[in-house]
Amino acid sequence: MKLATLAALNAERAARRPAVLVSDIEGGGERLVKAAEAGGDPLAADVAEALRSGRAASVERDGKRHFLNPHLPPPRLLAVGAVHITQALAPMASIAGFDVVVLDPRTAFATPERFAGVRVVAEWPDEFLAREPLDAFTAVALVTHDPKIDDPALERALRAGCFYVGALGSRKTHAKRLERMTAKGFDETTLARIRAPIGLPIGAASPAEIAVAVLAEAVGALRRKPDVAAAAAA
Repeated sequence: MKLATLAALNAERAARRPAVLVSDIEGGGERLVKAAEAGGDPLAADVAEALRSGRAASVERDGKRHFLNPHLPPPRLLAVGAVHITQALAPMASIAGFDVVVLDPRTAFATPERFAGVRVVAEWPDEFLAREPLDAFTAVALVTHDPKIDDPALERALRAGCFYVGALGSRKTHAKRLERMTAKGFDETTLARIRAPIGLPIGAASPAEIAVAVLAEAVGALRRKPDVAAAAAA
């Protein structure tokens, strides 16, 4: 790989933007296709598929063979709420390959002692997410049951096109949540992306079982991510 190409790729990685390295197998040429530019590339359909699947592939077009190597940001999990569910969810998500952040302004809950080996941030969502914005490769689990904490993160998650947005609470609680989000200007299609009650319907009862259901639902959303590349390029 040429140094200029490597530098460009590293810049995309640092910004958590997906890109595809396209190599001419026979001619030896190479180019980096950024997600925002994918639609104008000669191999647009193949690049789009590489961004969607995250899998490298060899393709032949117009008598030439090319190797497409996608570079996607590692998935993140933002758990809003340093609660018992999160204590079980955070280590499991880390094992599954997620970069985990636990966010909760309540300093009595958001302590390193309760979340060994996981990044814990004791700030309000607006403050933290202004510095470290969400993106299409982030899953967000809202588990505080407190609208003052959950709602600001929920708004940003919906606007950022996060691949998974789950929220704890009963159907009655969720109905009130939808009313608040509708007042914020979100339409029905966008609000339908919220997984609530959070987690797969496996009859989970304990915090650990709920954590299993949440992680399984997030992984399922990640692996089915047909719109992630498009959202990242927007």
